[in-house]
Amino acid sequence: MAGTFTLEVVTPEELLFKDEVQFLVVPETYGELGVLRNHAPMIAALDVGVLRYTDVDGRIKRMAISGGFMEVMNNEARVLAETAEPGDDIDVLRAKAAKERAEARLAAKAEDTNLARAEAALQRAIARIQAAEMK
Repeated sequence: MAGTFTLEVVTPEELLFKDEVQFLVVPETYGELGVLRNHAPMIAALDVGVLRYTDVDGRIKRMAISGGFMEVMNNEARVLAETAEPGDDIDVLRAKAAKERAEARLAAKAEDTNLARAEAALQRAIARIQAAEMK
C-alpha cells in the first residue's frame, strides 16, 4: 500500500492495535509529533493525551494514552503505552465523573491528598474525554 506504514499500539496487558495507517500524531512530551511513511528512525517519550491516526480509508481514529514511548523504524511505528483506550470504547460519563473527582481532590487541598496522583488522574480523564468526543 503506497503511503502507509504499520502502527502498533501495545500496553503491558495486550497488543491493542496493529494495522496499516496513513498518518499518526502522538502526544510527545514537548507537544504533538506527526509521523508519515518513510519517517526517519527515532524514539520519543510520550505524554498523557490523545493519539490519532488516519486509517487506509481516510478515517481519523483516536485513542487516549497515558504516557509511554514510541519507536519509529523501517516504516513501523510502535507505541508502548502505559494504558491505551480507543475513543470508541470510552464511557464518556464515567470519564467525566473521574475528571470531577480529580478536580475535587485538587481543589480540597487536603494534607493527605497526593497532588501528583490527583493531577495525573485529571490529565488521564481529560484525555479520555477528548478521545471519545472529538469527531
